[in-house]
Amino acid sequence: MKKLIVFSTLSLLSTAALAATTTLNGTVRDFMPGPLVPGTTNPDFESGIGGVVTGLVNTTLTANAPTASGAFGAPGYITSAASFAEWFGAAAPSMAYSITLTETAPGSGIYSYSNNAFFPIDGQLLGDYGFGHNYHFTYQIQATFGYTPGAGQTFSFTGDDDVWVFFDKQLGIDLGGVHGAAGASVNLDTLFGPGKAAGNYAFDFFFAERHTTGSNLTIQTSLELVAPPAIPEPSTYGLMLAGLGVVGWMARRRRAQ
Repeated sequence: MKKLIVFSTLSLLSTAALAATTTLNGTVRDFMPGPLVPGTTNPDFESGIGGVVTGLVNTTLTANAPTASGAFGAPGYITSAASFAEWFGAAAPSMAYSITLTETAPGSGIYSYSNNAFFPIDGQLLGDYGFGHNYHFTYQIQATFGYTPGAGQTFSFTGDDDVWVFFDKQLGIDLGGVHGAAGASVNLDTLFGPGKAAGNYAFDFFFAERHTTGSNLTIQTSLELVAPPAIPEPSTYGLMLAGLGVVGWMARRRRAQ
């Protein structure tokens, strides 16, 4: 009996010591280089390499995706507002993809994800493009986070190519352009300034892999990011409604007996 108690206690301690995780759900959209043909080719991919370029997008998120600021051509190599609108639009072939951030140490409150070969759609959608990988894609994550004024909450990113991260619709990370792995960090107290109320706010993450041959994505944050609940597919809705209908019919039948 003593052995069982000791084993159970050790099991509980071991479970308590495990680092926490948080899973973020996103959407990957696939592209091929070429003249603008919605749903297939886009001239913004596999074009020039101009390094990190800030200011390519507007600093306020007014819809579900960033909007081009009008800085077209070199060095950011965005062709037009129309070509950029495709990056996170509905026409491109897409699929769901999730990443899991793991607490760096139990109880630390710091979560990280790191992948120096971030190729989530190899062999899928429009297929691979050279060097055995499916390059030329974008990745979008939507979540929420709790903000506590004065807590010094931070978000850091390192990777390539473009990444824009918005906190409550306000641009906090701006690493546009085609470049090697580059990093930036934001302190939310600094970003928001005084007077920002505590509460839950929107987190919007936009990433683009536009050029061979590398793809890196590293996140480290003290934010507790929460993914929105999954929306059932239409077929799932049908099954749910059918199940509710059966339950209702059985209840009515019991009352009639």
